[in-house]
Amino acid sequence: MTTKALFGGSFNPPHRAHRALALLAIEALQLDELIVVPAGQPWQKPAGELAPAEHREAMLRLQMQGLPRCTVSRVEIERQGASYSVDTLAQLQRSGERWFLVIGQDQYARLSSWHRVGELLRHCELAVAARAGEAVAADPALPPHRCVRLDLPADAVSASQVRRLLARGDDVTPLVGPEVAGYIANHHLYRV
Repeated sequence: MTTKALFGGSFNPPHRAHRALALLAIEALQLDELIVVPAGQPWQKPAGELAPAEHREAMLRLQMQGLPRCTVSRVEIERQGASYSVDTLAQLQRSGERWFLVIGQDQYARLSSWHRVGELLRHCELAVAARAGEAVAADPALPPHRCVRLDLPADAVSASQVRRLLARGDDVTPLVGPEVAGYIANHHLYRV
């Protein structure tokens, strides 16, 4: 049986904590493949604050390059309508595979608001990332499910922080790496 995981998000923009979580998931879950999926039309994010999907995908490929057993997929970008993890997982799953869904503690705490969450949880195990020392608290409205914890080192970087720094004209290279920083600058992304 092969073991795979889905790691989705808006990646607006992708940063070093995304890469660290991808590497941690690959190693801790002993994955045959981690499929990282930039959301085409994230239903929980206001469209106005998102860079176009093609740019987010290109930056994500730069951020994840060189990671073993890691694939960036266009599955949600190519699908029409809102991007739901349950649909993505159904599209990617094959028989004889064990699947994890990699999410952060913030998402886990409000997971019951996700589209068809009961169906999603029947088809995968959760791998919840929490920073060292933080508790992992489940959304109390969730149906029974399987969950493993992924311990991330403390790193306060967030995509919203990166966007704020870019809007001020600050250098974000330490947060996103030189390739992604160069891409952002070359394409004039996240400017006010």
